[in-house]
Amino acid sequence: MKILVTLAVVVALLAGGADAATHVTSSSTSTVTVTGNGTVTAVPDQASFSFTVQTKAVTAAAALARNGNDTKAVIAAVEAAGVPEANIQTAQVSLNPVVSNDGTSIVAYTAFDTITVTKLAIAKAGSVVDAAVGAGATDVSGPSLELSGQDALYNKALKDAVANAKSKAQALADAAGRNLGDVVSIVEGGGAVPVPFAVGAAKDASTPIEPGTQDVQATVTVTYALN
Repeated sequence: MKILVTLAVVVALLAGGADAATHVTSSSTSTVTVTGNGTVTAVPDQASFSFTVQTKAVTAAAALARNGNDTKAVIAAVEAAGVPEANIQTAQVSLNPVVSNDGTSIVAYTAFDTITVTKLAIAKAGSVVDAAVGAGATDVSGPSLELSGQDALYNKALKDAVANAKSKAQALADAAGRNLGDVVSIVEGGGAVPVPFAVGAAKDASTPIEPGTQDVQATVTVTYALN
């Protein structure tokens, strides 16, 4: 009987020891995962526009030729307004028949040429739009506002997001009575989001361009060890 009792006590102690060891191992490998966000607000300094020229003529050849000449005039006006040739690109050339009211015959042709002008300084954007329309552009699309220093701003937002994640992780560790350890992993994500807030406009043209602001946002998911 004494032997059986002694064995039972030993088994119980071993079981308790095993539980304690398991608990310690679990604690040493515990982690906390948090999401951090960073935002940097900046004023866009570049704009992009699309300009379309439309011409109608009796024949397809005439419509295309006339539209080509009108488009050349728009390109020349845009270049004269200070846009480098490298920032002007043909986006579309199209030719469409115009049918009679009864739909039985083609009575004319309409030609379209669209050019895209990129990397316009905001201060010059309005003048470029005026020049294009004055030279014969019949449709204007834009602006698409951009930040020339996007990469540097995003890197700053990333640093802010990591700092935000660490602050959250530290708060969680403190609440749990643990010490925040090293970073185990970081997963990145994010992008730029325009905010419709006007802060100024180009004043030297009849077409005002309000740059507003853009929020460059970064998101990171960080896993920390808990000690």
